[in-house]
Amino acid sequence: MTASVQRPVAARRWEVDALRGLAFLAMVIYHGAFDLAAFGGWPIAVTSGGWRLFADGIASTFLFVAGISVVLARERWAKQPERYWRHIVRRTLRLGSAAGLVTLVTWLVSPPDVVLFGILHLILLSSLLALPFLRFGVWNFGFAGLAAFLGWLVSLLPGNPWLFWLGLVPEGYRSFDFRPLLPWFGVVLLGVGVASWWYGDGQRRWSLPDWSDRLLIRGLRWLGRHSLLLYLVHQPLLIAFFVAIGLIDVRRLLG
Repeated sequence: MTASVQRPVAARRWEVDALRGLAFLAMVIYHGAFDLAAFGGWPIAVTSGGWRLFADGIASTFLFVAGISVVLARERWAKQPERYWRHIVRRTLRLGSAAGLVTLVTWLVSPPDVVLFGILHLILLSSLLALPFLRFGVWNFGFAGLAAFLGWLVSLLPGNPWLFWLGLVPEGYRSFDFRPLLPWFGVVLLGVGVASWWYGDGQRRWSLPDWSDRLLIRGLRWLGRHSLLLYLVHQPLLIAFFVAIGLIDVRRLLG
């Protein structure tokens, strides 16, 4: 007789994967506009105005979902602590490797714009820092507000080249992607607070219509489940596509 396998308390939530997939699609749109502006000479102000708000909204969605995922992982393996910590280690290694690859590639492409603390670096560090906050449940709404306040406070202090990742950004600092820990860690804590309230004990507070098998939702779920790998490959594919259809001049790209 074989021993029965204890299943996790909570399976993947289709709405969480779909939200992450939607954020990925929005990111592809933004990065497409960025590539056309940076390498194609298109007059798109991707770093200001509505485009800047769009980018901040995308980053906020990814960070919010990261906070939710930290809670769901704990609930999923609540009765299997060894599997839970193996999950934490594997996720940390995956994110760390992906973040390191982004740093290496951007340094090779354009050293002045190297990504030293972008969205992946932030999600990696924030997911680990959020672990001790899980015990506070909905009180994380207050901690999220505190992180936002500290972010504002830190922005008033002089920059520091060694603590730029915290929010002490030196004047003239540039990067393809930069999201300091403060105030953005607050968005992760907001996700932790919402998930603690909505998914208490691994169950939804209220039932949702089951749209998980609808074609659109299935597509978004697939994107959400594979968002890390897709994040790493989408920019080269986008640029190659724009070059192929003549929207980006290779000479401008290489120059």
